[in-house]
Amino acid sequence: MAEAKLRITKVKSCIGRQEVQKRTLAALGLRKINQVVEQPDNPQTRGMVFRVRHLVKVEEVKA
Repeated sequence: MAEAKLRITKVKSCIGRQEVQKRTLAALGLRKINQVVEQPDNPQTRGMVFRVRHLVKVEEVKA
C-alpha cells in the first residue's frame, strides 16, 4: 500500500517573517510563491506545516 502524501503550496511570502518560519519553509522544499511540493503525510511534516499554516495551502493526496 502506498503512503499518503500532502501537497503543499506556498501562497504567501516569508519576507519579514521569523527566522524559524523561513527555515521551516526551506526544509519543506518551498522557495517561491505558488511552488508546489509533495511530502509524506507523517507527524513530522504535519508539525512543520502547522508552524507555517498561514503561509501555505495543504491538500491530502490519495495514492
